[in-house]
Amino acid sequence: MKKRIFSGIRATGRLHLGNYLGAVKGMLALQDDPNYEMFFAVVDVHAMTTPYDKQELAEKTREVVRDYLAAGMDPQKSSILVQSKVIDLHAELMFYFSTVVSVARMQHLPTFKEKVKQHPDNVTMALLNYPVLMAADILAYKSDLIPVGIDQEPHLEVAREIARKMNEQYGTDFPEPKRFATKGEYVPSLIGEGKMSKSVEGSYIQLADSKEQIANRLAKTPTDSGKGESVPTSGGVANLLTFVELFRGVERRKQYEDEYVHNGIKYKSLKEELAEAIYEELKPIQERRKQLTEADVNRVIAEGAERARAIAAKTVAEVRQKMGLG
Repeated sequence: MKKRIFSGIRATGRLHLGNYLGAVKGMLALQDDPNYEMFFAVVDVHAMTTPYDKQELAEKTREVVRDYLAAGMDPQKSSILVQSKVIDLHAELMFYFSTVVSVARMQHLPTFKEKVKQHPDNVTMALLNYPVLMAADILAYKSDLIPVGIDQEPHLEVAREIARKMNEQYGTDFPEPKRFATKGEYVPSLIGEGKMSKSVEGSYIQLADSKEQIANRLAKTPTDSGKGESVPTSGGVANLLTFVELFRGVERRKQYEDEYVHNGIKYKSLKEELAEAIYEELKPIQERRKQLTEADVNRVIAEGAERARAIAAKTVAEVRQKMGLG
């Protein structure tokens, strides 16, 4: 039986290098593997759990779909799912799941506490229920593997707990989803702190960036004198070396590390080399994106919704029956 892999990205703007290396690229590598069934989701309803622009949400959702397709997703082999197109099923499942998880459990999640600090005036039930809806997104398709960063592990643990409780109390057969780590699962920020994020300006490189834009973004990455007794393990220099490894290989990184403790690194040339390497990887993606039409996007969204609805409806029907609703 095929294992299902589910990847969800919030509809908060174009995909960046962190999304691509952290989830999409790893999933694409499995797209031709007959042992896996892939679901690429744009979770646009999740974007409503924090302040958002209602005028831009629909177009941002379509932008992510375009980026998925441009990155190499084949809609004949993988399903692309826009969450709002099947939200009736996901939301119904979320309600059933909410009967087996406590308010206290949700309030103690580190991700919830972080969002409360970021948006103290927007602490809504939608925000509190975010992990339960995420569990519904995943378990509606009985997904086995989820390619997310380690920061999302608390949410995945909630999904596992819900799966266990539903199975124990009602005799359902939900798998307990596991985190699927990819080679580039943690892509560092360009500003030297944390991971690459769309919500932190200056921290990311977009898949649509030109070579000049990439170079300009890298130019702002904080560095030091370029020489020292030991290679930095955190901050801007360490992050640059991580990018060198991701795009030029581990041997090239070792060469730069050797330069750092001996003759010194010339960051200008390092950043130019890195900008070229990143652009070369992104160039085919950008070319494919230019060829996509509105009709292509509409068709993929419609077909993805149809396939997703068939699976999710079956799951919801099973849960209704198991919970005594007939």
